Amino acid sequence: MFQAPAPTRRIALTIDDGYDAQTVAGYVEFAQRSKIPITFSPNGAYEAVWSRHADVLRPLVESGQVQIGNHTWTHRNLVSSRTDADIRADVERNEQWIQTTFGITSRPWFRPPYGSHNAHVDALVGELGYTKILLWNGSFGDSTLITPEQLMGLASRYLQPGTVMLGHANHATILGLFAQVERLIAERRLEPVTLDTMFGTSRAVG
Repeated sequence: MFQAPAPTRRIALTIDDGYDAQTVAGYVEFAQRSKIPITFSPNGAYEAVWSRHADVLRPLVESGQVQIGNHTWTHRNLVSSRTDADIRADVERNEQWIQTTFGITSRPWFRPPYGSHNAHVDALVGELGYTKILLWNGSFGDSTLITPEQLMGLASRYLQPGTVMLGHANHATILGLFAQVERLIAERRLEPVTLDTMFGTSRAVG
């Protein structure tokens, strides 16, 4: 899944990883303040960063504003010489952490690290209940450190109706830009939603 299934004003903000404590805290505060739906796909390897926000995120998850996807525990590439058992353990460990920390399953949504997957990986995670592979058709470009001007240029380019937008809670550049991103969304009359809303999935039925 990399874009909305039909013409729509909806967009899905999907934020991955989370190894920078300041940026994760900023995204959590942004979600709480703005009420904008966000789907986070954190790696449990950064549990020390994420778990401190569990008390704030759990109510947002329960209300349906925040959704959690599975991005593996380690963020290691899934198609590079890894055994099936290793991949399963990586995914299942992250799922257990998500359930314990946020009180919800991440199924059926799986975002492969680096967007790298193949039919074998898809089948493997599908057996674990991850029947929806989450890709994207727009990005803030912030998997590496970029300037505010670069990030907003990409935001302006890609925040369009139907976009699944990829961002990362890894670098602090976004922290000074939330108001601009929010204004862009409002000016374009876009409707941020979770993946469940965009694609009609749920925790119960997948």
